Amino acid sequence: MEQGNNRDIILSCRHISKAFGGTQALDDVQFDIARGEVHALLGENGAGKSTLMKIIIGLFKADKGSITFDGEPYLAKDPADAIRKGISMIHQELNPEYHLTIAENIFLKREDVRGKVFLDKKSTNLKAQQILDELGVKLNAKRMIEGLTLAQCQMIEIIKAVSFDAKLIIMDEPTSSLDSEETEALFNMIRRLKSQGVSIVYISHRMDEIFQICDRVTVLRDGRYVGSEEIGNVDREKLISMMVGRTVKNIFPKTECAIGETVLKVENLTGKGFSDISFEVRAGEIVGISGLVGSGRSETMRALIGLDPLTSGKVYLSGKEVRIRSVRHALRLGICMVNEDRKNFGLVLHRSIRENISLPNLRERHRKGLINKRREVRETAEAAQTLTVKAASLELDAYSLSGGNQQKVVLAKWLMSKPKVLILDEPTRGVDVGAKSEIHSLMGRFASEGMAIVMISSELPEIMGISDRILIYREGRLNGEVMRQDILSGKENQETVLAREF
Repeated sequence: MEQGNNRDIILSCRHISKAFGGTQALDDVQFDIARGEVHALLGENGAGKSTLMKIIIGLFKADKGSITFDGEPYLAKDPADAIRKGISMIHQELNPEYHLTIAENIFLKREDVRGKVFLDKKSTNLKAQQILDELGVKLNAKRMIEGLTLAQCQMIEIIKAVSFDAKLIIMDEPTSSLDSEETEALFNMIRRLKSQGVSIVYISHRMDEIFQICDRVTVLRDGRYVGSEEIGNVDREKLISMMVGRTVKNIFPKTECAIGETVLKVENLTGKGFSDISFEVRAGEIVGISGLVGSGRSETMRALIGLDPLTSGKVYLSGKEVRIRSVRHALRLGICMVNEDRKNFGLVLHRSIRENISLPNLRERHRKGLINKRREVRETAEAAQTLTVKAASLELDAYSLSGGNQQKVVLAKWLMSKPKVLILDEPTRGVDVGAKSEIHSLMGRFASEGMAIVMISSELPEIMGISDRILIYREGRLNGEVMRQDILSGKENQETVLAREF
């Protein structure tokens, strides 16, 4: 058994590296957790936390590095293999079987049987009830999952992990949907597990929880290991500094543009994942939206363009109230959105570049049901040239392009519609530095031509470098606004912005 600083180390990751195409998700990362320890794993969006955990549970295979678990070399073929070896992960998005009982959920596909044929429900119920009682969860094992609160479903997922005799449980944002009372119940369960020698990897963006429940903390930044500390040796400011660790000056060029009249204004927008959101965007302005994944950033924009329903609120375009019924309606009004997932929602990968660019614009380019092919070829070529799409032919499949050029194709197809408002969700995710610079330059060009731009980004240097204003989301609400002049004067910096996100 490995010992480190008198700790009984149960899991040790050394020199872990993982790349996806040209993106280095993890680079020489290390991570240790002791038996019976609650260990926080922190980092900004994209720091590599999820990638490391998915390697541990066998969803990904590391390109380099080694892992030992419980004193033995460890490699999980898949999540089921990880469970057999003693490691379980509770994901942020729960997926219980609502039509089954609590006991049936806990022992799904592992039910006791009689005579190798019939399910022994009585035995299964007794075992489930025993675990529930041991962990202080006051629920009847025979009760249906349907009707339980989200917090109770969370508890059942933890109990399911315990039922596998897990020695280590990974919890990804376990309190993201819990209130304070439910969170305390979860913490009580974690303390019980800790007292039984179970180790917990605790991933959370809620800083207060880290100090309340965790023993140690490890910070990742840009896919690299920053450091590990006893929780008593750090404060909130130090952790944020460890997560940021870089300056924003001169990283991203900003095109200065004349700011015009208000183009888009929203008042008190409320929907799934966000509440009481109000802001405006003016012609020639780039408004950056910062916040953690799940804070309501993308959800607001999806509802704004008609993808998801709005519960309440008003939308104004050029001073006139509009009720957006669908994405097609938003497009006709002059509002379009570049989705963060270009491969699944932005492109038809096995169709040509030309077809991808023209696809949402066919309504204006056909007559009596026939597409004006000559016009389509000419205009898609002009759009591709404007965005400097690098391809031998527009008849090549979009799949053949690099990530940066794929993103330019997505931009090109929406720009052909000549939008008044352009919403960009993670516009430079998964592209190289050169492509990022080109996309930022294009954004500056669009703004200089009077377009109103909203940009969601998880990269603080990016969003602080090219935005005129930054709106900060936290748990579904706006938690502040930062002006560009405050960034330039030094009044605001990455640490102060990040502090409002957590």
